[in-house]
Amino acid sequence: MNSTKPNINITPLIDILLVLLIIFMVISPIKPTDFKMKIPQESKQDGDTNLKTLIVALNSDSSLKLNTENDLGVVEEPEKLILRLAQIFKERTKNRVYSENAELNNDLTEDEKIEKTVFIKAPRTIDYGSVAKVIDAVKLSGANPISLQISDLK
Repeated sequence: MNSTKPNINITPLIDILLVLLIIFMVISPIKPTDFKMKIPQESKQDGDTNLKTLIVALNSDSSLKLNTENDLGVVEEPEKLILRLAQIFKERTKNRVYSENAELNNDLTEDEKIEKTVFIKAPRTIDYGSVAKVIDAVKLSGANPISLQISDLK
């Protein structure tokens, strides 16, 4: 009697593993690996503020304020704030107002060089959902990066 032992053919298994390896090698450079952020510069001793600094303040009554401009809507209806920020970014693009050290960086596109940093300031009593809505509104205006200001919270 001639009995043959069963063989397991591992060639298809190796083929599948190689295809998966290639897929992961192609996908891994695509996923984002960095987080852009800016830290606000310390204020100068003489009280001067940087004219490029944009601070969106969320007041305890849910009203929105941009630097010294009041009446820019409320958390639930931030359209005035979105339009105002978009207008500022359009003016900065037209006037070529660049971020610090961005003008000399040739790796950035013209749009990436424009100063579009926005800081969001809110009191501790405001709920997280309201702050998230303001962040979304600021994103819609074209701001990048968006930072949270944690000093001087009331």
